[in-house]
Amino acid sequence: MNINWNYPKVREGFWGNIDKLIGPGATKAEKRIQLYIPVIAGVAAIGFSREVSSSWGIGQLILLFLLTIDIVGGIITNATSSAKRWFHREGQGVRQHLSFVAVHFVQLSLVASLFLQGDWLWVAVTGGYMMISSCLVLMSALYLQRPIALVMYAGALLLSLYWFEAPVGLEWFLPLFYLKLLVSHILREEPYRPESEQTTNEEV
Repeated sequence: MNINWNYPKVREGFWGNIDKLIGPGATKAEKRIQLYIPVIAGVAAIGFSREVSSSWGIGQLILLFLLTIDIVGGIITNATSSAKRWFHREGQGVRQHLSFVAVHFVQLSLVASLFLQGDWLWVAVTGGYMMISSCLVLMSALYLQRPIALVMYAGALLLSLYWFEAPVGLEWFLPLFYLKLLVSHILREEPYRPESEQTTNEEV
């Protein structure tokens, strides 16, 4: 198994946007698990929600489906070798990673708006923990980032279970939300590549 930080040139147009989302040079296996598992999870989340919260409207169900796909897909995508070497390439530092994390205030706000009667204190507290934890990890020495990330995720898990409010049917949201950001995305890890992958002159 090879470790290769070089990635193919980003394609033009629509496929270039896909490259920037999942990492240039993603393998077929990486693409399949990023596509199929999140969709299955989205359908399962809808089915489960109908058992526990039959009063949810169509807007809530659509958001639930999209959130599930994004969170589960994000956990998988950000953990792939192709994404690791893209999101942790040269020039991607603390500011870039914190900007990515901060965008997720949108998700917290949507959940608060549609499922928690506009509880903006919940957004501030859960989002504040997200940002503080990310800062602690990213500003630590590289060799300490993994254990610190896991400690902060353990804290997030306990807070999500025992303190942060969770809508009935969405108890999974915060634990997976923090897993996506604190473990899957911000940790810099070696991009292991299949032996069959060929290095070309177009790689950067």
